[in-house]
Amino acid sequence: MAHMAHRSALRISFPSQLAVLVLASAVAIPAVAQQSQPSASSEPTATVQSDTSSAPQQPAATTPITPGREGFWGRVNPFANKKWVRKQTTPINDRLSELDEVNAKNSSDIKDVDSRAQAGIRQAQTTADGANQTATAASTEAQNANGIAQGAAGHVDQLNTTVGGLDQYREVSESQVKFAHGQPMLSPAARKQLDDMATALNGKQGYILEVEAHSPGAGSVGIQNSERLAEAVKRYLVTEHEIPVYRMHAVALGNAHGQADEDNKPIRTSSVSVRLMENSLAAQAVPQPQGVASSTGAERP
Repeated sequence: MAHMAHRSALRISFPSQLAVLVLASAVAIPAVAQQSQPSASSEPTATVQSDTSSAPQQPAATTPITPGREGFWGRVNPFANKKWVRKQTTPINDRLSELDEVNAKNSSDIKDVDSRAQAGIRQAQTTADGANQTATAASTEAQNANGIAQGAAGHVDQLNTTVGGLDQYREVSESQVKFAHGQPMLSPAARKQLDDMATALNGKQGYILEVEAHSPGAGSVGIQNSERLAEAVKRYLVTEHEIPVYRMHAVALGNAHGQADEDNKPIRTSSVSVRLMENSLAAQAVPQPQGVASSTGAERP
């Protein structure tokens, strides 16, 4: 009886055991597929990493990674763990790191170029400022030189005018000194005439005295007599009034008429014409200092 009951229990539990085995095989097949699939996909990942390390630093703009069809049923493995996810995202992280490095290098290069450009701009600005200051100083010096040149030109023109007018004299006064009987003796009236003229010359500059002597004698007799008259006048002015000799110019005409004579009447009396001629430009000369001979002669104590 007991033996029959044990056999009945075995018959009843056999179907249950078969169901458990089928369910275990269904669970084991996806697990085996999951373990084999990462090992197969690790080789492309390694290949991508080696290619990325050997390639130049460029943004990783390659074909995006898409999850493959995995699992027994052709979809993403619903039993993926952290290790599998890390292996899938490692290439993406590597490419992001490379992109960050390239961006950092580009930013550093841009900053370096910008700093050098700013330094060049500052140096160019400094050079331009220095050149501007030099040009301003040169312009100021040129203006000063132009002013000096214009002043010098004005002085030259004034000097030319002065030099050109040095030989231009005008008659200021004339004295007619009479001699009695042709004798070279000065009368009191003649001395008074010469004294007045000499007094007027005191302190004057730029003048000359034209001494023109006349005598009624004809030929050489009249000329010699007129020479003695002219010498008498000059001698008196030099000895009595210290008139410089170089300021007196004398001529003996005898009975001939001079250029100043307006009529051609015959010469009947002995006389000497003393004309004061003045140069207006020379008369404006700077006064002589003390101790220097005056226009009428040496300075008296």
